[in-house]
Amino acid sequence: MIELARRLREKLSHGCVFGIFSKTSDPAFIEITGYAGFDFVILDLEHGANSVQTIQNLIRAAEIAGVTPVVRVKEDTLSVIEEVLDIGAAGVQIPHVNNAERVKRVLQVAKFAPLGERGVCRFVRAARYSSMDRFQYFREANEALVIIHIEGREGLEGLPGILDTGGVDVVFIGPYDLSQSLGVHGQVEHERVISTIREMVEMCKEKNVAVGTFVESVEWAMKWRLLGIRYIAYSVDVGLFYEKCCEIVGKLSLKACRDEKGGNS
Repeated sequence: MIELARRLREKLSHGCVFGIFSKTSDPAFIEITGYAGFDFVILDLEHGANSVQTIQNLIRAAEIAGVTPVVRVKEDTLSVIEEVLDIGAAGVQIPHVNNAERVKRVLQVAKFAPLGERGVCRFVRAARYSSMDRFQYFREANEALVIIHIEGREGLEGLPGILDTGGVDVVFIGPYDLSQSLGVHGQVEHERVISTIREMVEMCKEKNVAVGTFVESVEWAMKWRLLGIRYIAYSVDVGLFYEKCCEIVGKLSLKACRDEKGGNS
């Protein structure tokens, strides 16, 4: 686990990393993201159908394929942070973080002392079920990635205090929730949304904190990369599967139509 966290942090320090949100419960799809070359996969507990119990094998699959497993927890379940780190998540993403106090609470449950107050148990998967030296485990576990979502005006206003708190690896900007808070619901390419994200990127650059966001096209991934966003989540596995299916069905239907017109059997 910790090697994958270190690798992603190292890549972030020098450039851009790409990943994907995942809602599947099939480990094969997680392995595929790694074999395809993605840097990270975000296993979604906020909007997906998975639970902490089902996500453990997805983390194993990510490790096999060398893709960094990050788990997005639900907004109101900070206790789940400890659970997903115990089963081997290399990082956690926490939605709707609006102020420094929230960041402090996140760090308390995500880090062992002296950085936090995470509950101590070394008989867990992340500690190789107690086979690791306990002090090595506590030290290495504190290297897990902490990624926070800022998704509205309140988070934007609280960003200076959040950045001053420290301990955050990535500030992830949720474009859809942000567009809603800015009065242009769903218009993630609206100038109001774009200018707000640019403002946030500049604030994070001053504190040397990486910025992330969600995109649905290669074009927008490259645009945000040029503007300084370094942690880019490209769409969702189920959405990409749907798009590919539609593309294939469209081509097959067109081919069948042409064959029929040509009299082919």
